[in-house]
Amino acid sequence: MNKFIINNKTYNSRLIVGTGKYKDFKETKLAIEASGAEMVTVAIRRMNLGQKQDSPNLLEFIDPEKYTILPNTAGCYTAADAIRTCNIAAEILNGEKLVKLEVLGDEKTLYPNTVETLKAAEILVKDGFKVMVYTTDDPLVAKELESIGCVSVMPLASPIGSGLGLQNKYNILSIVENANVPIIVDAGVGTASDASIIMELGCDGVLMNTAIACAKNPILMASAMRKAVEAGYEAFNAGRIPKKRYASASSPIEDNICDNE
Repeated sequence: MNKFIINNKTYNSRLIVGTGKYKDFKETKLAIEASGAEMVTVAIRRMNLGQKQDSPNLLEFIDPEKYTILPNTAGCYTAADAIRTCNIAAEILNGEKLVKLEVLGDEKTLYPNTVETLKAAEILVKDGFKVMVYTTDDPLVAKELESIGCVSVMPLASPIGSGLGLQNKYNILSIVENANVPIIVDAGVGTASDASIIMELGCDGVLMNTAIACAKNPILMASAMRKAVEAGYEAFNAGRIPKKRYASASSPIEDNICDNE
């Protein structure tokens, strides 16, 4: 099985989780622990990492020595805002330049603004940032972002927070088949089966927040997502049997040989 490497660091977990929408930082910590994630993403414009001295600091609960802190540009609608936010993140995190870039088109759909995303990605990469980029399910855009130098491309499964699961199987497959960087599906996961289906396509990882944080039992859902990502990845590497229109006896009279042997 291929190793999961981001920015020259190898991760055992292929699940990346967000830190928003939990009832408090204690629940955030417990859910992340249950998920087994080693990378957590943080909205710099919405979450305190020490820039607000009089507010609770997430890093008091999420140890940056244990987890990779992935700052993101959630809430940015222009390339300029996203670039500014990434620079603030680098200052807060002692010069670390691994970032998750997302530039949104509008508040209703939270769909990526492709033009502004491409513009921001190009500038950030030239400035030495290691960019993991949220984008549409367009294979051509995904390839262009890879060509710019993004370290990971992160197409959506469906709109952010929708819980609709994977709505674009063939586009995601096309992106995966033509990629030379990790493909991490970001946005739209609703439950564990969604995560498994994504991983069974050959994706390198899954990023989610709402599906865990807004579940009735976030800690239990985090545990379920951990297992789902692992199961989906193992199933992809095991190689599923071909689909058929008709039955095939489990114990045939003839030599017991599978069709794919």
